[in-house]
Amino acid sequence: MLAPYACHPETSRGRLFEERMSTFRSPFQRDRDRIIHSSAFRRLKHKTQVFVEYEGDYYRTRLTHSIEVAQVARTIAGVLGLNTELAEAVALAHDLGHTPFGHAGEDALAELMQPYGGFDHNAQALRIVTRLERHYADFDGLNLTWEALEGIAKHNGPVVGPFAGHGEPSGPLPYALAEANAMWDLELSTFASAEAQVAALADDIAYTHHDLHDGLRSGLFTEEELEGLPVTGPAFEVVDRLYPGLDRMRRRHEALRRVFGAMVEDVIAVAQTRLREAQPASPEDIRAMDRMVVRFSEPFLQELKAVRSFLFSHMYRAPSVMAERRRVTAVLHDLFPLFLSRPEHLPEDWRAAPDLAEDDVALARIVADYVAGMTDRFALQEHARLFGGAPPSVTGDLT
Repeated sequence: MLAPYACHPETSRGRLFEERMSTFRSPFQRDRDRIIHSSAFRRLKHKTQVFVEYEGDYYRTRLTHSIEVAQVARTIAGVLGLNTELAEAVALAHDLGHTPFGHAGEDALAELMQPYGGFDHNAQALRIVTRLERHYADFDGLNLTWEALEGIAKHNGPVVGPFAGHGEPSGPLPYALAEANAMWDLELSTFASAEAQVAALADDIAYTHHDLHDGLRSGLFTEEELEGLPVTGPAFEVVDRLYPGLDRMRRRHEALRRVFGAMVEDVIAVAQTRLREAQPASPEDIRAMDRMVVRFSEPFLQELKAVRSFLFSHMYRAPSVMAERRRVTAVLHDLFPLFLSRPEHLPEDWRAAPDLAEDDVALARIVADYVAGMTDRFALQEHARLFGGAPPSVTGDLT
């Protein structure tokens, strides 16, 4: 049973290109399935989350991260009476636009694309699902429902207007987002559906949890350091009280699963309270609110900020991680200008793009699409093929 403020499939705004309804699947289930079967989704298995793909088999990749986000989103959406299929679809699609080498790659491509309209991975995800996936006979992209596209565009909140960016002035829209919005008005000044908001918080929960796990596995910090932090410290205390003398790996797992549970429970409790207070009668009521209905409580958020600050200094900006970041950034700084100046190095099907010869901006955006779609390993292989020798990301001492 769906709540009245949930997105009901029978009242979906439909698809840009009209299609016959499926006999067995709802519109949002078809969205989810198309995302799972897309080329872009498969490529996530070899794209960096924090650690570059070749650094270890146990670290999260963009694919495993997206699956974990989807699991959290389904759980929260189900408790709140929301459409779990839509929440899962947005969760699975939220990182489709990520470059190779994670945020290091995105930062590099954003810098390289600055003269040509910039680069943003959320906007690139929209470009993928509306244009770049080219498998269907009747349309480019995946022809997702309006609700799924809206969720991808603004799951983190309104993009323009008084509620965008916490009220701070924002720059021009990323070209990929403006392009998608011109095709179909995504109402960028309003909040997204509750399902999309759930996907956004599920992303925060998933990466905080698994980055703690991966950071411990990598040796960048220790359990003893986490014991001095809010949220993580109390979790270790509970485990030690319940299971004195537990071996290290089980102790770690038991503590972090409690951190995970605390985050999920806080989000659910806050959302339930806000929904009771607001009494929204439709998804439009959710969109018209002046704040997100799905979020952490303020006290818990302040505690999480301390944990994330610790992760920032001890993991995301650790010397070994930063050294690898510099090396992989160099790969993209080599590849992008080469393809831009010598597009004959692009694969034949990319050289055949109809807008390739329009102007420098059109060419740069095609090159960005190609480079952004690369996996870590393919970017390294292309660098070795085009420049010779070992790529800069796998040479030198990482310590």
